[in-house]
Amino acid sequence: MTGFRRGARLGVDVGRARVGVARSDPDGLLATPVETVPRDDASVARVVELAAEYSAVEILVGLPLNLRGEDTASTVDAREFASAVAGRTGTPVRLVDERLSTVSAHAALRQSGRSQKSSRGIVDQVAAVILLQNALDVEKRTGSAPGTPVHPDEEPD
Repeated sequence: MTGFRRGARLGVDVGRARVGVARSDPDGLLATPVETVPRDDASVARVVELAAEYSAVEILVGLPLNLRGEDTASTVDAREFASAVAGRTGTPVRLVDERLSTVSAHAALRQSGRSQKSSRGIVDQVAAVILLQNALDVEKRTGSAPGTPVHPDEEPD
């Protein structure tokens, strides 16, 4: 665990309808689901509130690249969301590759016996858990912070 920066982190899976949020313990041992936030004008503020509530030292926002590593419409949306969060908090925000986290979340929920319809309200939280756990594992393995830092370009609306 050389180089691991101690402190709780928030993982955020940005979707068009919902935003899944997960958190880690300060030692980065386990990511757990927190909340599914409706995607509306208050969703950025809610993520910032959750970061403060859990004393997060960092907010990790999933970056949904396509399988070739290229941007999509969802990638642009996640970047804008991350920038808005960064503009409203003093907590560092980083973008982390989250390819297939939602697919993995659906698969895990199916394996646990849940239908896709009954999973709709929690799949975003599970995807946030997966992206956060992957980011924690990368930092522990490499000793470097995962992803890329987000610097707000402009004041939020």
